[in-house]
Amino acid sequence: MKSVFFLRLLPFAGALAFLLAAQAATADPSHGIAMYGDPVLPADFVALPYANADAPKGGRIIFAENGGFDSLHPFIRKGRTPWQLRYVLFESLMGRSYDEPFSLYGLLAETIETDDARNWVEFKLREGTKFSDGSPLTIEDVMWSYKTLGTLGNPVYHGAWNKVASMEQTGPRSVRFTFAAPNRELPLILGLRPILKKAQWEGKDFQASGIDVVPIGSSPYVIGDFEPGRYLTLDRNPDYWGADVPFMQGQANLDQIRFDYYGDGGVVFEAFKAGEATTHREFNAQKWATEFDFPAVRNGDIVLSEIPHQRPTGIWGYAMNVRRDVFKDIRVRDAMIHAFNYEFINQTLNDGNRRRILSYFHNSVLGMEPGAPATGQVRALLDPFADTIPVEALDGYSLPVSDGSERNRANIRKALGLMEQAGWSVQDGVMTNADGTPFTFEIVLRQGAAETQQVMSIFVAALGRLGITPTITTVDSAQYTERTRTFDFDMAYYERGLSLSPGNEQRFNWGSEAANEEGSRNWIGIQNPAVDALIDDMLNATDQDGFSAVTKALDRVLTAGRYVIPIWYRDVSWIAHVKELHFPDRIPMYGDFLGFQPDVWWYED
Repeated sequence: MKSVFFLRLLPFAGALAFLLAAQAATADPSHGIAMYGDPVLPADFVALPYANADAPKGGRIIFAENGGFDSLHPFIRKGRTPWQLRYVLFESLMGRSYDEPFSLYGLLAETIETDDARNWVEFKLREGTKFSDGSPLTIEDVMWSYKTLGTLGNPVYHGAWNKVASMEQTGPRSVRFTFAAPNRELPLILGLRPILKKAQWEGKDFQASGIDVVPIGSSPYVIGDFEPGRYLTLDRNPDYWGADVPFMQGQANLDQIRFDYYGDGGVVFEAFKAGEATTHREFNAQKWATEFDFPAVRNGDIVLSEIPHQRPTGIWGYAMNVRRDVFKDIRVRDAMIHAFNYEFINQTLNDGNRRRILSYFHNSVLGMEPGAPATGQVRALLDPFADTIPVEALDGYSLPVSDGSERNRANIRKALGLMEQAGWSVQDGVMTNADGTPFTFEIVLRQGAAETQQVMSIFVAALGRLGITPTITTVDSAQYTERTRTFDFDMAYYERGLSLSPGNEQRFNWGSEAANEEGSRNWIGIQNPAVDALIDDMLNATDQDGFSAVTKALDRVLTAGRYVIPIWYRDVSWIAHVKELHFPDRIPMYGDFLGFQPDVWWYED
């Protein structure tokens, strides 16, 4: 086994004063930008530190994917689109280094500049930028892309656009965005917006999904052959405009990236074992330990690689939809967490080898200390909301721990008490309220998610001891996407990856405004003034200490809110791949994350 180790607008008077001040500020163009301080790489860097600039070009990688697709349009809510298209097919003005918490370097843009307060940002395009069809990529395309995505695209793009007071062309290859209020992260967020070809969409409905429009980007790859629901190929463009850009050295090494789609998650692994795919990412610890001993592994044709990372755990588990009456009461949610016998489940499915997620930013310098009271700057941030947040956010919160036995007696007793406090009691073996209405709810799961179904089977058995009989509904990927997009569930499996530089996306994850916006990532329905205020404080932090304090405070409020039943995390990723696929020895601090596979991998016999 190969184991790798590392690293809109303001009121008129205020807006006018703000804009005048912004115009008076000066700054120098730079090759890069960091959220705090300066980017690590100098202006004359030759490649990202985790990319092999000498990697050979050629070969291909084949992914086996669960599900399918019926659209090639990754920028709207409608349709099922291969999620990789957004990242592999389109480029942005700046590119992100995943070896730093949040730093960007020039990609389509050769420079970025902003003032100290970050009231505005200006980008200057490189000379010779082109789309994959050979047509020039211009400032007109850039400006059209920002406006279109910010108004007609997926809501994930709307938040940043709504914070832009003005967008203006300042030169043949330059564009400036002035903000409605200073925002330290917004220059970086705007630097990562995908750039589309305006002419391709003239006379077309941008909000229509489907496969009639094969999108044109500027990246090293173009869409090749495809069949909806079966396969999709991305072919490397030999005439890629940015072959000499430092940021791209050692990237886009593979001649072809292919995705084959299967209707069942179990079939995906079998396809890999049969040689139909050349790489497989595993998420199940027990499976990784026990089922990767087939002949191709033993003879060395398949390599097992463990990729470490230093990023927060994020939150993985089972989300409770607080829009539904059944989960509005925090005591009910707490009862569900007590009934979820993590220690027994972990032993049954993982031989006890998986560590539990203890908070949203666990496993990082941004996470709260479980069980410990808030102190210092963190306490000062939480005190104003003492009446609107769980007391444990201030005094300390830890997940319940069972004795590891299947009965889980102590926690079941605690769950019964919590349900009684919330107005529920067991009558004739059934949990009911004062009106005799049984307590029940629906758990929505994705078809093919075998591990999730195993976990829920054990959980449902435990709930039976409380007189609760939930319904488990298993749906295909399309239905699952639609039901979660419209918040049509009581409980559902939930994943939210978090970075070492959380920012504006936090509003979309759990901000009040996103709670009632279909398609947002706030599946839970959180509407909490403390959460909103802490996200604002996070975005306005001016130094790393203040930023860390506010993130820890947010972590406390979210965790103590008992919105999710958390499961396990991994501080490594498990990737099995054919021996001809290679990656650099230097692993970025984000590990196996965006920008890693297939970006810096190469094929070599």
